[in-house]
Amino acid sequence: MDSRHSNRTGALSMPEPAGELDGEDEKLVVLARSARARTQAAEGAAVRDQDGRTYAACDVRLTSFSVTGVQAAVAAAVSSGATELEAAAVVSELSEVARVDVEAVRELGSDAPIYRADAHGTVHGVVR
Repeated sequence: MDSRHSNRTGALSMPEPAGELDGEDEKLVVLARSARARTQAAEGAAVRDQDGRTYAACDVRLTSFSVTGVQAAVAAAVSSGATELEAAAVVSELSEVARVDVEAVRELGSDAPIYRADAHGTVHGVVR
């Protein structure tokens, strides 16, 4: 049975601690923090593709459309030719990663860890 559970907001809780991140995963957190800080957005995100290339983005809230930071980072990866994701990071003050963000990553990386960090870069959990 899956240890994650859905709540009413469509988010997934992340009971699993992140543990020690390797250098490449730490880089994702730094990129996600930078994307968020640069625009003072609610969410910053970064993903790494099968070739080790990284893509960072923040959430976009326009009158005509909205995307989360993770969705924007995944879109950037796909538009650059990525066919698989190895890992993702999201920086947000929320205590959970939204279900739509998990689904966006899972579409290209069924086993890709998704690290959730706060604005200071402290990783508080991971969805595996």
